Amino acid sequence: MELKEAEKRVRQLRREIERCNRQYYLLDDPDISDYEYDKLTLELRRLEAQFPSLDSPDSPTKRVSGVASSTFEKVEHTVQMGSLQDVFSVEEVRQFVEKVLDAEPSAQFVVEPKIDGLSVSLEYRDGLFVRGSTRGDGQVGEDVTENLRTIRSIPVHLSEELPYLEVRGEVYMPSTSFERLLRSQEEKGEKPFKNPRNAAAGSLRQKDPKVTARRELDVKIFNLQQVQGREFSSHTETFDFMKGLGLPVNVSYNRFSDADSVADEIERIGAQRDSYPFDIDGAVVKVDSLAQREILGATSKFPRWAVAFKYPPEERETVLKDIEINVGRTGALTPTAVFDPVPLAGTTVSRAVLHNQDFIDEKQISIGDRIVVRKAGEIIPEVVRVAWHDGTKPIYHIPEYCPSCGTRTVVDEEQAAIRCPNLHCPAQRYRSIVHFASRDAMDIDGLGPAIVDQLLNEKLIATPADLYTLEFDQLRDLERMGDKSAQNLLDAIERSKGQDLGRLLFALGIRNIGARAASLIARHFGSLQAVMEAGEEEIAAIDSVGEVMARNVTEFFADERNREEVRRLMQYGVNQRSLAAPVADTLGGKTFVLTGTLPTLSRAQAKALIEAQGGKVSGSVSKKTDYVVAGEDAGSKLQRAQQLGVAVIDEDELQALLGQK
Repeated sequence: MELKEAEKRVRQLRREIERCNRQYYLLDDPDISDYEYDKLTLELRRLEAQFPSLDSPDSPTKRVSGVASSTFEKVEHTVQMGSLQDVFSVEEVRQFVEKVLDAEPSAQFVVEPKIDGLSVSLEYRDGLFVRGSTRGDGQVGEDVTENLRTIRSIPVHLSEELPYLEVRGEVYMPSTSFERLLRSQEEKGEKPFKNPRNAAAGSLRQKDPKVTARRELDVKIFNLQQVQGREFSSHTETFDFMKGLGLPVNVSYNRFSDADSVADEIERIGAQRDSYPFDIDGAVVKVDSLAQREILGATSKFPRWAVAFKYPPEERETVLKDIEINVGRTGALTPTAVFDPVPLAGTTVSRAVLHNQDFIDEKQISIGDRIVVRKAGEIIPEVVRVAWHDGTKPIYHIPEYCPSCGTRTVVDEEQAAIRCPNLHCPAQRYRSIVHFASRDAMDIDGLGPAIVDQLLNEKLIATPADLYTLEFDQLRDLERMGDKSAQNLLDAIERSKGQDLGRLLFALGIRNIGARAASLIARHFGSLQAVMEAGEEEIAAIDSVGEVMARNVTEFFADERNREEVRRLMQYGVNQRSLAAPVADTLGGKTFVLTGTLPTLSRAQAKALIEAQGGKVSGSVSKKTDYVVAGEDAGSKLQRAQQLGVAVIDEDELQALLGQK
């Protein structure tokens, strides 16, 4: 295919993929299958790889790729992203409405569901999405553009090429996605997110956009912050306009002119809370007229033209029938309440985690009690209190012996946990292998909990290292496996050998060492052998790695059984080096700040080149900054560098420092 023909096909593919995204994510009316959609995306990826000059940062293929900066850039909001005054009774809402009507008798009100998510700003120039940022403190947020690009409902191109548009929305994790994430975390023995909002916030601020993409976030736009080239008189008018541009605006909205109607709408939204695909914690009441908003003004904290009504959590009484004990991959014994099923926030629940012995003692819980349960964040069932205590039965105590292997348990004072110290406990072994194969660890595709369970039951494996000894005939003979699945799994296991050292350290399941800490440690030491030989103080000296983490790492590698497992992994050819560690020390720890648009390098590329040669990249200019690399449209950072006398260089000079020219 010639370049001209490829250019035409790339334009067609991008338009078609964006159209499909709109049909699927905005209109809930997909008109092609997932398979056909994937074929279009794959064709576009291949053409962009074959013809690099056709690659573009606004391509739909960039929604699940790219690298965000290690430190998010700060964004100053030109229109403050303020908060609303919370009210907790319908009477307070009535008072608000009546007070507004006293000042503006013709006022009308819009009532919208209040999504419990993370507030963000989206900016468009000439119809193209150019920047997205978090709310932060309302004045200054963080640039999370690359991660927001992974949210498919955010259009890259608007249907109208306005000179400039800024809108505000709420990023959330859909209920179904959150439930899948919780199941995955439970299977891996990871600490689960407390609610969808925390999950959405944690997912959006990931350093790697691919992690964000896997979390299946979504967004609803609820306000037009500023626009050039258009004027509006009402909030509902801006909603219709934004919807026409292709933006995913909040759910249906209506206007009301009196307190009774507003109260009825709040009650209606509350009654339908379970039908929304996202978690809502209230309803927002706003004056519709933008002119009247200006007249009403604001206090030093909140606007006088809006309030946020908060719904109380739904609670149910039920009978506690039993308490089950689960053993996690780190040996922690977690009690789970099993009770008579009750309807709660749209689903029927019959189980809730009781956390630890301190939690049980605090609430004085016995089997047979009548307990009150609710859903934290409308998702996670939790026991609130005991409504009636069965005085004939003792307060429940977590057993002194592990229910999986019978080993006497020990108390972990640091984490208020009771643990099984037997590293070869069957329950721990199962969860440790599931964790080892998980997506954020060694990413062994096809090795899910069910397959791990089969391999353990058939005594084909006992530890993660045994995965690398599996043979085709062993896998083919497993139930529901077959030739193709067996070969695919073997291929995935072989590919995992090439994973970065950071993933391997995370996969080992060292207590308190998450994916980020593992990556930092791997990058610092460069090799597995160096990590194994490092002292506690040396590890603790790494930025963001504390004393507890450092002690856990050294204790892990001090255990001979763990060292033997690691030696076997080395023997089977698992990569032992950090792929992100500097390959040279040309820049000798010098600190760089990137600003503006460079001629040929993206910020991610420039950052990677600097760090690969021993340099550091910071998000702000200070006296400790060695160089500011300035491109086109460099802003306040360039001015700050000039004020402080920091050396300012362009891309050519950076390339010279890197030895590229």
